[in-house]
Amino acid sequence: MESTYKTRLTADQLDKIVKHHFNTVIKAYKEMVDGWANHAYFITLNDGQKVVLKIAPSNGIKLMRCEQHVMVAEVEALRLAEKLQDVPVPRVLAYDPSLSLVPAEYFIMEYMPGTPYNKVKDQYRVDEQESIEQQLGAYNRRMNEIKGEKFGYFSVKKPKYATWKEAFLSLMDDMLADGKEAGVELSIRYEELERLIQEKSDVLDDVKEPVLVHWDLWDGNVFVEAGKITAIIDFERSLWADPLMEHYFSHFNNTPGFLKGYGRAATTNSERKRRSLYDLYFDLALRIECPYRQYDNKEHIQWTIDNLEEGIKRFQSS
Repeated sequence: MESTYKTRLTADQLDKIVKHHFNTVIKAYKEMVDGWANHAYFITLNDGQKVVLKIAPSNGIKLMRCEQHVMVAEVEALRLAEKLQDVPVPRVLAYDPSLSLVPAEYFIMEYMPGTPYNKVKDQYRVDEQESIEQQLGAYNRRMNEIKGEKFGYFSVKKPKYATWKEAFLSLMDDMLADGKEAGVELSIRYEELERLIQEKSDVLDDVKEPVLVHWDLWDGNVFVEAGKITAIIDFERSLWADPLMEHYFSHFNNTPGFLKGYGRAATTNSERKRRSLYDLYFDLALRIECPYRQYDNKEHIQWTIDNLEEGIKRFQSS
């Protein structure tokens, strides 16, 4: 499935970038086709070093509010996660927001071995999957130990809030505003959904401490090799938030292995109600991003419509 967001670079542009940052030339490169927003290139330098260049959408592309300033957020989050030293994340080698060499900001990170878990998951036995997901839970818990001062979008270019309730309702307001502007129809009126969200939002006050939340840690952003996690990538959606907002607590995953590795689950009434808000937010994101990225896969678009309709029903009964 293709997205209109991607900024593609020529060989000359890649050569200029590599010369600027590494004072060498490119031995070989190839486009990395995974990912739906930022575009990436796997580059082998003349000395054999392997790196990955990730470039943001060009200026002028209509982005969702939650997708603005995400590259600087990813760079900031990766640098913090790297300081943990026991979580396998790529080192940031260079970051250039100047637009002096190419028409979009980019960063370069070290190449990490492995294959996206979603591509090889079926090749592992159930017990092996549980082991991998237990590792993921432990790594995710470790990342959530990084504390922030305020809640909200991770990027320094976005506003922060003293309470998680204020921050989350701002995230949700942005999501619904994007939906309205794109003409996305819901199974209930926007006004009714907004009323329900407000009605169910008091439990957010139970979250007192902002932590680094990856939020997009689905199987495609986890690299594995021989049953071990070798890399965790794509921190662009990071938030200062409630750790229960992490993807593997969602209705899509929430596996025994992950919960064992993480060391907790959503068990209290407050936690379950908070998780229902986060599930709704994610289901909305999956649907609303389709017109912005101009996806051409009709099956995927219909799936997001059906998934959101089911999600709204779950939320209404939560």
